[in-house]
Amino acid sequence: MRTERANDGGQAERRDLKVIVGAAIIRDGRVLACARSAPPEVAGMWEFPGGKVEPGEAETDALIRECAEELAVRVEIGDRVGRNVRMAHGRSVLKVYAARLLHGDQPQALEHSALRWLAADELDSVTWLPADAPIVAALRPLLKPT
Repeated sequence: MRTERANDGGQAERRDLKVIVGAAIIRDGRVLACARSAPPEVAGMWEFPGGKVEPGEAETDALIRECAEELAVRVEIGDRVGRNVRMAHGRSVLKVYAARLLHGDQPQALEHSALRWLAADELDSVTWLPADAPIVAALRPLLKPT
């Protein structure tokens, strides 16, 4: 994704935004939340699994790769959830997609300190990372209340 902004001379300067993808993995009306283990300033806060899109990689392919690396699961990627969320002082953008587990896979906390399945009325029971928090409201209609 590219944006333009004016530099000190008033001329447009092009820069690339890094794209971060997240997976709202939904099973039985609940979404998977993952507790960060690092870095220290966000350890214990909750996020949707995912990560950076590598150059030349499709967003959905990156999300499939990230879910395999972080959770040891295979997923099918669905529709976008919520809006783009600007991160890192405007240098990157988070895009979250709905996803579902394939082949009965069970997520493992390979890079997180904990995993929880949350229903719509449980979404506020954890402290979400600031970038993930705006997605929570858009996610509620996709989940069943407990």
